[in-house]
Amino acid sequence: MSEPKEVKGGDSPSQLIDARIKELSDWRGETLARVRSLIKQADPEVIEEWKWRGVPVWSHAGIICTGETYKTAVKLTFAKGASLADPSGLFNSSLEGNTRRAIDFHEGDKIDEEALKALIRAAVALNTSVRSAARPVGSQRGPKK
Repeated sequence: MSEPKEVKGGDSPSQLIDARIKELSDWRGETLARVRSLIKQADPEVIEEWKWRGVPVWSHAGIICTGETYKTAVKLTFAKGASLADPSGLFNSSLEGNTRRAIDFHEGDKIDEEALKALIRAAVALNTSVRSAARPVGSQRGPKK
């Protein structure tokens, strides 16, 4: 995965993701655009980033997920997916790890939009709960003796 062809040095992450979607110009671009839209619907405060020389990343108090594109799949990898409940069984890739989980979308797959948005919201809740639990030690101590 490389930088989209139209990329200039000062482009924002959102512009780089736009360029990637345009560059793909097939079902993968459509799928990436759709999951991006669902992520934004599920978390209007999401931050878009562009990391590792060309990977769209969505964050809120930490990484929620990444959106890699391959020849035969669009892979949405959840950074802390192994810690998320997946009642709809969306995770279908990277199931062996202790931390990440992924959803591989293939050409013609129907996206369970409500289940995906619920998973995004659960990932945000996990990130924000971990962040609030990791307060500085000094603020958790009792009075000095």
